[in-house]
Amino acid sequence: MIAVYPGSFDPVTLGHLDIIERASKIARKLIVAVLTNSSKLCMFDVAERVEMLREVCKDIRNVEVAAFDGLLISYAQSIGANAIIRGLRAVTDFEYEFQMALANRMLDDSIETLFISTNAQYSYLSSSVVKEIAKLGGKVDAMLPEATHIKLLQKIGRL
Repeated sequence: MIAVYPGSFDPVTLGHLDIIERASKIARKLIVAVLTNSSKLCMFDVAERVEMLREVCKDIRNVEVAAFDGLLISYAQSIGANAIIRGLRAVTDFEYEFQMALANRMLDDSIETLFISTNAQYSYLSSSVVKEIAKLGGKVDAMLPEATHIKLLQKIGRL
């Protein structure tokens, strides 16, 4: 199975990394796809997000990192993926993700969406929460891979 795990990853958190590691065990090849979305204001540009992901995924042999824009289903088709991986933190994530899965299935019913629930220790974690805590001077090292933590502190001028 070739799977794609899409997201903004602004920045990549330990919750993202948990999903990547677990998805890599069920996919022959996992493409971590960084969304280029001009309407979303990101702290890190696409190249920085791709670089951070490549750094934290470098030891996972079947994971590749790429950037994409446009429809996810079109991107999945272009790389020959037959599955989309989505992480679920809470019931509130499910409603949105389920709608997206149904829409993607309508567009191409040969590509399945697989939901992976997060480990309980990361259920509160989102990139937005991490950025807000860091901007306000809080400690975020237990929420991020070390390389990402350093880049976040540099970006907000705390290092």
